[in-house]
Amino acid sequence: MQTRLLFSGNLIKHPCFNQIRGTDKYRVAGDLTTTDFIMNNTFWVGVYPGMTDEMIDYMAKVITEAVML
Repeated sequence: MQTRLLFSGNLIKHPCFNQIRGTDKYRVAGDLTTTDFIMNNTFWVGVYPGMTDEMIDYMAKVITEAVML
């Protein structure tokens, strides 16, 4: 079974770009306003296909408790 990493938001602000930032090693399309919004205003919950119902229930419980604080 395989999983794939998913990045959302403005990936070029990730530290892995530090060495090539400011060079022509990558291309930016547009002003990335939406990607900045996603990066700053969303919450990513990492999951994988092998999660059991018990694991999902626990994760939902912990997230709900944190939000209700």
